[in-house]
Amino acid sequence: MRGNPLVEWLRVRFELSRSGEAQGNNHPMEGLRGFAVLLVFMVHYTGMTRPWLGTGASLLYVFSEALHTIGNVGVDLFFVLSGYLIYGSLIARQQPFRTFMSRRIQRIYPTFLTVFAIYLILSWFLPAESKLPVMLFDKVIYLVENLLLLPGLFPIQPLITVAWSLSYEMAYYLILPLLMILLNMRIRSPEWRYAFLINAAILIAVSCVFSGGPVRLIMFVVGMLIFESRKLGYDGRHGDITGFAGLVVGLGCTLIPLEGSWGLLLKEGSLFLSFWLFCGACFRVGTALWIQKVFSWTALRWLGNMSYSYYLIHGLALKAGFLGLLVVFHKGEYSPPVLYWSLFPLMFLLTLFPAAALFLMVERPLSLSKSIQRRPLFNS
Repeated sequence: MRGNPLVEWLRVRFELSRSGEAQGNNHPMEGLRGFAVLLVFMVHYTGMTRPWLGTGASLLYVFSEALHTIGNVGVDLFFVLSGYLIYGSLIARQQPFRTFMSRRIQRIYPTFLTVFAIYLILSWFLPAESKLPVMLFDKVIYLVENLLLLPGLFPIQPLITVAWSLSYEMAYYLILPLLMILLNMRIRSPEWRYAFLINAAILIAVSCVFSGGPVRLIMFVVGMLIFESRKLGYDGRHGDITGFAGLVVGLGCTLIPLEGSWGLLLKEGSLFLSFWLFCGACFRVGTALWIQKVFSWTALRWLGNMSYSYYLIHGLALKAGFLGLLVVFHKGEYSPPVLYWSLFPLMFLLTLFPAAALFLMVERPLSLSKSIQRRPLFNS
């Protein structure tokens, strides 16, 4: 019997199939990507609703600011997932550095360049909103810096607001293969790699505290440790309770008002342990857990499969939505709670359409390999 035509249409376009041990058809991982972009959406939605919420003393304003803070860990979760996938693929099989980097560039740049072009066009037509420098030479340098994905690790304002995280990703892509070659990590025992990664995380964290460096790099190590945990058979320790507790504690720790480099280290350290437990439970092999079922929800996985497109374009869609809102009515015409909660799902839906178009027209045909693009045989 044929299923719902709309569901079937969506399945053909948004289901992805992956092969390989590190990136097999891991439905919870796809759902975690969807969860991560939902967190990122909350950051930008709450940021754009601030002018509509009145004074900072209101309960709704305080709640919205808490959501904004919690939402920032969405990028950390992306780093964990990248750490797991990329490390696992390099451990599973030897890959020439040139081949590996060409695949990573193909994965990142087509979608990035498309959104980059959109930002440049908008900068031309809306000069008041443009981030481009006035002088031609400065403008060229700024564009080159952005095209090389330097903003983020370097103090450069990104043209695409969220693209700062791509500098972290690219640094990880460049460093990890070289590190594995230098240390012969593929032929080392899982126990050796496990101990090395723990010590590397500590070294990175402490050095970043004293140097003011990018301590969020340790999130990649979380994914690497989860992969090695599976190799060593440790993933059986991750259950529903530990996984859920890890998520709750990790999100809650972000709300603790800690300042300075040591405060950031404590927050990132808490997230490190929390995501280790949470993602470890989601990736556990064997008996299915309810937390795995939650993050295997089909709609969440489909959102996760187009998460890169969504991540890059949703900010523009949100801004357009709020600018259009000002044309319809002004602040103060409706109570802040009514506006806040009614606009939340509407604005999210608004962001889905350009993200889906970008995914179907650019990311899927240009960045995903044929083995990933093919329609899978399973139903879920």
